Amino acid sequence: MEQFKLTNGISIPKIGLGVWQSGEQTEQAVSWALQEGYRHIDTASFYQNERQVGMAIQSSGIPRNQIFITTKLWVDDIQLGRLDSALQDSMERLGVDYLDLYLIHWPIGNYIDCWKRLEEYYHMGKLKAIGVSNFEPKHLEKLLSVAEVIPMVNQIEIHPYFIPTETITFCQKENIALEAWGPLGKGTDINDPVMIRLAEKYHKTPAQIILRWHYQNGVITIPKTVHRQRMAENLSIFDFALDQQDMELIQQLNTGVSNRKKPDGYQ
Repeated sequence: MEQFKLTNGISIPKIGLGVWQSGEQTEQAVSWALQEGYRHIDTASFYQNERQVGMAIQSSGIPRNQIFITTKLWVDDIQLGRLDSALQDSMERLGVDYLDLYLIHWPIGNYIDCWKRLEEYYHMGKLKAIGVSNFEPKHLEKLLSVAEVIPMVNQIEIHPYFIPTETITFCQKENIALEAWGPLGKGTDINDPVMIRLAEKYHKTPAQIILRWHYQNGVITIPKTVHRQRMAENLSIFDFALDQQDMELIQQLNTGVSNRKKPDGYQ
């Protein structure tokens, strides 16, 4: 698995498994993913499946230090000042004593104070890397004005039908790694005629074309699937390259329409 180096030197696999809405299939999905070669699992307290993720990791026999685990601080815990207990609960459910990456899930409430507390956990070594999710430039500017530790990752919605250029440009300028949730557009983008045509040209699936497009743009991806064959396919994107003309063709599919549902209190 190819790795991306964060600003603090920590390596993160360029492709991970997302488990949003994996439900009762989470443990099996993570087990299959690890068997297929995944070493990056992305969950969140809001997904209510951290325990299943932890069970799959513990039963895999793979050393803890070889698996990159991400989870996230939920909105309610931000608003009610429950970061310490939320973090502890997440680690207990996952069965770990440190996290590779912990993200503030949404820019809601007093996320500045939350960030300052995350910096303390980072310096203690409980969190190997810290970052944010769903942050736009206005949120990042506010955070960077007081941050001692620059967010290492911003996990945002990116897919061919939605390319948030302003946020991408800002993060690139500040050396904040971009990680795409919903990198396949919740399945809509793979049915686009352009994707189908490119899949035929490169003898790949439309999903592989999209993930390769992300990869060549320097974006980390966490495609969600509970199907083992698709897990294997999603990893098989390192044996070909899209030419520049096709990269630009995909870029032109941007509609500016987001799949994101902002929670109450979004600033």
